[in-house]
Amino acid sequence: MRTREEIEKLEDVVLAPYAMHSKDSAGRFFAEPGHPTRTCYQRDRDRIVHLRAFRNLEYKTQVFPIFEGDYYRTRLTHTIEVAQIARTIGRSLMLNEDLIEAIALAHDLGHPPFGHAGEKALDEIMSGNKIDEFLRFISQAKTSKGFNHNKRSFEIVTKEKRYPAFDGLNLTREVLVGILKHKTTYDAPSLGDQSLNEFPTLEAQIVNVADELAYLNHDIDDGLASGYIRKEDLSASALWSRTIAGLQPSTPIGNEALERNLIVKTLIDIQVKDLLETSDKEITQHHFGSVNDVKKTSDFSIKFSAVMAQERDELQQILNKKLYHHYLVERMTTKAKRVIHRLFDIYSSNPRQLPYDIYDPDKKYSKETEKEIICDFIADMTDRVALEEYQKLS
Repeated sequence: MRTREEIEKLEDVVLAPYAMHSKDSAGRFFAEPGHPTRTCYQRDRDRIVHLRAFRNLEYKTQVFPIFEGDYYRTRLTHTIEVAQIARTIGRSLMLNEDLIEAIALAHDLGHPPFGHAGEKALDEIMSGNKIDEFLRFISQAKTSKGFNHNKRSFEIVTKEKRYPAFDGLNLTREVLVGILKHKTTYDAPSLGDQSLNEFPTLEAQIVNVADELAYLNHDIDDGLASGYIRKEDLSASALWSRTIAGLQPSTPIGNEALERNLIVKTLIDIQVKDLLETSDKEITQHHFGSVNDVKKTSDFSIKFSAVMAQERDELQQILNKKLYHHYLVERMTTKAKRVIHRLFDIYSSNPRQLPYDIYDPDKKYSKETEKEIICDFIADMTDRVALEEYQKLS
């Protein structure tokens, strides 16, 4: 039997000096004795998997709602794919896979029902701002106003009651920072807890990029499978064309599903290869001697080359236009936003309709607090529950 101490010694051998070694964790807010056979990040991963919020991801939309078909990705399958891609990248760069997996599995816990449409609706309600674009590019961290699913993910893992001695899961500092400061094109880091005001580890940075890899390439897969986009629509992309050209010498497959799978697989491989080569150069240039050097920097070292970043952005723009703004997707989006807005109005008109464990009728709440309670209650719903509540209460 291998003990935790032996695993930690093994990390000293196989992990890079700038990786986050389990024994060097900044620890938890509430001290706990070490586990005899699991490292701190392995325990974090296991605690996350047992959350109700994690299980609920199975019934939350990625792009296509669950009632559109069984093939399409859900938030849960997307999360698993992010963890898989992130661990592969982390292993190549000699980083801590357990920390990577814990952050990856938690990164979308706070996502509301109906994907980005649901998040946009809640953001409109909470911020009072209506934004025309379905998906917006985020250039800076949002303030506490509005809805931020990173912040909601953080609240779930720090507030949900699962242990008698403390609120939340009591996760390690490194996992909490990775959740709170998760950053992609469509994910804004939350200002959150100032006690966690440090730069994310390389492991957390990998999850950021793996998330972008997963949703770009797998949304292409789902889009092609649905027929909402065609291969011809993507031919204007240099990255797509380069991928197809590389497959030409291969024997024709003669099966559309197998061909689509091969194309998406090759597309991911090309991007991961570029990411690994670029990130390795960045890490070398920074001369990181330890993880503390990483935490003190302000530069992301896990990144694509400038050429690849431009090609990915070009492909993403095509997807935004052809898939996310396809008229059938627009119908789903409009319906989803209508459901969210209507539910919020119904609960706001009389918060006593909320369950007792959510809203205590004997307590006095401010209007702002009531608003936050209702927002979080809706955000934690699955697509199915939201639709059922809408039908019952409308």
